[in-house]
Amino acid sequence: MRTLDLEAMHASKFSEYANTGEGNAAAKDGEFSVGMKFGSRESVISAIKSYTISRGVDYIVRYNGKHTCTMKTISQDHAKLDSDTIVDAIRPLVESDPSIKVKSVIVEVQSRFNYTVSYRKAWLAKQKVVAKVFSDWKVSYQTLPVWLKAMTVKMSRSRVQIKMLPVSHETEKVQGVRVLHCIFWSFYSCIVAFKHSKPLVQVDGTHLYRKYKCAFLVVVAQDGNQNIVPIAFAIVEGETTDA
Repeated sequence: MRTLDLEAMHASKFSEYANTGEGNAAAKDGEFSVGMKFGSRESVISAIKSYTISRGVDYIVRYNGKHTCTMKTISQDHAKLDSDTIVDAIRPLVESDPSIKVKSVIVEVQSRFNYTVSYRKAWLAKQKVVAKVFSDWKVSYQTLPVWLKAMTVKMSRSRVQIKMLPVSHETEKVQGVRVLHCIFWSFYSCIVAFKHSKPLVQVDGTHLYRKYKCAFLVVVAQDGNQNIVPIAFAIVEGETTDA
């Protein structure tokens, strides 16, 4: 493995990570040297990773041995090109297109770092970006009742029903823990519009994939101008007769 001495390593173009101070004299020439100061632990780790990735080398902290490999022995992937490093590179892509394919993420990483990462590493990096930008699944579900509560405060005559179920472990109920089972809601404007709709309603639904496999249902009607009017919405366990 090719290694780098972290106390005597030279790199280029890291001035943006360094704070102004006595230890940054060498940074003026784009050198990474002893005495440089960084704003945080994360910034110095990011700088080191960027250096090793761009140079095609790896490092072991506090190891001062000789280099024992050449560029030809480096694999297609890089040990320090982890999912956290990839997150910063692909965040703009995921923000503009959350449904971007993992294969496209791999291509982007390859063009940025000249390494082909594994599917799992690219997938994990995408999930981390989604969680940072849009919140993760757990937080999103926890926020839903709060959002619905805010809706009824602003539109007091709207209707919301939330059904929670207890959690069981080995046939015994876990005290103080309940999980979301289904939600029904209707905006007040939809309730008013329903009074003027034709006496025919339709229920349509779509499956929610990923972590929580539920179904999103919407009830629609038609007004006198033949416009489709949404009446009510629901998130249920599936498109079943009971739901």
